[in-house]
Amino acid sequence: AVLAAWAGSTRSDTTMLLLRTLLPAAVSSRCCRLVPPLAALASASPADAAAVRAFSMQQAAVVAAQRQRRVHRGVLGGLRMCSGGGGSALADLERDIQAQGEVVRELKAAAERDEAAIKAAVERLLALKAQLPAPVEPPPAKSGGKGGGGRGGGGKGGGGSGAAEAELSESEIFRVRLDKAQAVAAGGHTPYAYSFAPTHSSAAFAEAFDSLSPGAEDASAEVALCGRVMTKRSFGKLAFFTVQDGEGTFQLYLDKKRLGAAFRPFLDATDGGDFVGVKGGVKRTDKGELSVLVAEATLLTKALRPLPDKWKGLADVNKRYRQRYLDMIVNPRVRATFAARARITAYLRRYLDERGFLEIETPCLNAQPGGAEAKPFETYHNALGLDLTLRIATELYLKRLVIGGVERVYELGRIFRNEGISTRHNPEFTSIELYQAYADYEDMMALTEELVAGAARHVAGGTSVEYQGASIDLAPPWRRVTMAELVAEKLPQFDFFALREADGGSDAASGGEGLAAARAAAQAAGVAGAGEAPSLGELLALCFEELCEPELVQPTFVLDHPTEVSPLAKPHRTRPGVTERFELFAVGRELANAFSELTDPVDQRARFEAQAAKKAAGDEEACGVDEDFLTALEHGMPPTGGLGIGIDRLVMLLTDSPSIKDVIAFPLLRPEGQPAPKE
Repeated sequence: AVLAAWAGSTRSDTTMLLLRTLLPAAVSSRCCRLVPPLAALASASPADAAAVRAFSMQQAAVVAAQRQRRVHRGVLGGLRMCSGGGGSALADLERDIQAQGEVVRELKAAAERDEAAIKAAVERLLALKAQLPAPVEPPPAKSGGKGGGGRGGGGKGGGGSGAAEAELSESEIFRVRLDKAQAVAAGGHTPYAYSFAPTHSSAAFAEAFDSLSPGAEDASAEVALCGRVMTKRSFGKLAFFTVQDGEGTFQLYLDKKRLGAAFRPFLDATDGGDFVGVKGGVKRTDKGELSVLVAEATLLTKALRPLPDKWKGLADVNKRYRQRYLDMIVNPRVRATFAARARITAYLRRYLDERGFLEIETPCLNAQPGGAEAKPFETYHNALGLDLTLRIATELYLKRLVIGGVERVYELGRIFRNEGISTRHNPEFTSIELYQAYADYEDMMALTEELVAGAARHVAGGTSVEYQGASIDLAPPWRRVTMAELVAEKLPQFDFFALREADGGSDAASGGEGLAAARAAAQAAGVAGAGEAPSLGELLALCFEELCEPELVQPTFVLDHPTEVSPLAKPHRTRPGVTERFELFAVGRELANAFSELTDPVDQRARFEAQAAKKAAGDEEACGVDEDFLTALEHGMPPTGGLGIGIDRLVMLLTDSPSIKDVIAFPLLRPEGQPAPKE
């Protein structure tokens, strides 16, 4: 400190000589934190300062290289003997690792970064850490346990790739891993294999050797498994990998005695996130961890980017949705949700196929949107010169098929609606629509119960499921109640049928006493938009959505919707002003919608024209008149029951998923950094 103070006061040629002496001394004596202060002493002369900084980095690299050579000459030999009791070589190695870590940090902190020196220092740090001795046996490798450190490996016990990579930035990790891939290729092996033939999956492996006792080996077993490295723990002559495949995880037991010369190159080449394939025997460790006793190991795919931190994970929900592949790698529950979704859709298809329904695909591009009230996405076909929309429902084409003689038909497909995004809405979603000739909405209720309860039994093991802390009983029969009855429970003065009679029985009365009284009651209850409702039927639907829908937790069929909001449903056979339509609600949201389908072409034209009038008045969700469908309907359609089920919401219910984004693999999201559009 005295010499440094003197050097700082004189700033002469002697100063530079002294600094050039002190800097390498500081580095070689592991006082790397003194390097920046010593270099700063020359700050009065920018040229001198730059020279000192460059010299300090060079000296750090030189001294580190000398230390590395000393490790290879002496320390490793000492490690071979320290099992008899000596521990000084191990202590030296630990000090060398600490000192090399300081070198890496100081090189990164330098004002003028020397990337080549940083890379060389990092590689030496990795090599030093790889020389740590192995314990007799590590703790069992379990998903989420402390054996795996950040960025895909490197637990507390030793030199996994994650422990070393924790010192590096993302770009540095990418470069180091790319260099490893190129080194593998230069050695005559591809870091991106063409194939691998496993004999077992992780689940089959665990089942096949379940009886193997702790500490035992199956000398006759020959297995081959493959998957992604999740954690990597190296202990000198032993290494333990946790590998994940599509069914779970398994452990690799890598022993230098067994792998021979291939041991170190394989460890050096692999990192967390890589895909590997292994062949060998089977061993259960003393602590009970079933492991592949690796005799042959192959790098199948080199991952250039690390996995998310084991502990921090993907905390940003939006990042989970944007990078779903990472979400699926690190969160087994996410993969389980999509596996459940696949089983649900397979069950629905199988159930309908076995009962004579045909699945037929219908157009996604429509000249006239219809089948629902929704704003469509618009597009243009260049070759035909046509304005088109993406379909908002499959209904009208499936009905054409019924008219054509397909008496039982369905389609499970994507629907597109240019609407808002919420936990229950995504502009692109999946539905299943089916139509059965000679059936009505009573038949559709029975079919809905069978489909939903059967799907629950298939994926959840029973008809009682938990959803966000609530127990939902899906065992049929379900509650059946009319929309008018539910609204009357909340607003006793809103007696739909009595008020309708007071207004002369009109479906669209706009100035009668009944509508005025209903508006007043709804406004008093805080129903938004009640004062602008143009008819009793539309006001009834508005009050139901606002006051009743959120409280329908257990499965409930809401029957007999008003004619004004049901343009494709048959009029109720005994109740004027409503239709033979139901919606299924559970956990406060709609899951299904069904009608006794309207087969009267004259009535259908009148309802289409009413919709067209609403569209002309500015209602973006109203549809126009579909002349082609009316022509088909005029050729005759048998009595038909129709049903639509929202697949995404059904999967949400059966997998306890709070948001629709959790059950759609790649939900639509606003690009990062893009502001929300102005109203």
